[in-house]
Amino acid sequence: MATRKKARASKSSKAAARAVVIEEDLGFEAALERLEGVVDRLEDGELELEASLEVFEEGVALSKHCATRLEDAERRVEQLVQAGGEWLNRPFEEGDEAYDGELGE
Repeated sequence: MATRKKARASKSSKAAARAVVIEEDLGFEAALERLEGVVDRLEDGELELEASLEVFEEGVALSKHCATRLEDAERRVEQLVQAGGEWLNRPFEEGDEAYDGELGE
């Protein structure tokens, strides 16, 4: 039984050691394109099990990277609006006019 625990621990430490790292400066579109490639490779069904797991891990990392990029973009889209002498953050809503670089009336 101790042998099985050691084998499991060894496998889990190997998995942690090969964690996929996505370049921080990878843009959303490039990450999405890579993610689409990952999905295509997995759907193709030609990969061995270990290779499939590695590709899947890359896909998860890319998915998280894309989600983070989208959250960052959402925060950047928030507009500053002057109301009653105070600056308020409010989310951009459909139907709002595009920000033209000028604040005020």
